[in-house]
Amino acid sequence: MKKKKQGREHEAEPNSFEGSYPNIVAWVSNGGWVEIGYVEYTGSFVRASDEGGMIWEGVSMYESIDYALKALDQGIAEWVEGHD
Repeated sequence: MKKKKQGREHEAEPNSFEGSYPNIVAWVSNGGWVEIGYVEYTGSFVRASDEGGMIWEGVSMYESIDYALKALDQGIAEWVEGHD
């Protein structure tokens, strides 16, 4: 995935999706995608991919959707940091 800086005209609201999960927002805004829901062949509940394939996958179960999204956001951040 090409990494583009996401230009923001204003700051995201702290309680908005953009404010809570900025790495997910940047990922999907720049050509990546995420999948939410259990898929038997992956064994994970949340995943992030780009044109090269899956770059991160979480575990099979989370206490809540919020925990799953937090893990996804952190996983994307770590992957991007390691691939700059």
